[in-house]
Amino acid sequence: MKIVTTLGLKMTDIIPSTGEQFHPTNHPTKDPELWALSQSLESSFLSEMLSSAGLGKAVGEFGGGIGEEQFSSFLNQTHADAMVAKGGIGLAESIYRSLAN
Repeated sequence: MKIVTTLGLKMTDIIPSTGEQFHPTNHPTKDPELWALSQSLESSFLSEMLSSAGLGKAVGEFGGGIGEEQFSSFLNQTHADAMVAKGGIGLAESIYRSLAN
């Protein structure tokens, strides 16, 4: 299936390909422990970015109060873990390469 813009260009002509996404099963010589650590660091980074963006903050006067504020970090961490499990933003791959060298 080809995705074509109104100008007749394929999306791959506009957006450069970064190649296949790294996963330890794609590269059996890579260290799975180091990959898990890299994903954990990416997840922590994304969790902090979600917190800074205001995800999980109480809205209006009928928010969850202090309990909601205390547990919003768990929600942000869960969202970040889900993002990393789906491929993340590529930070784990960069961290892995830096740690492997």
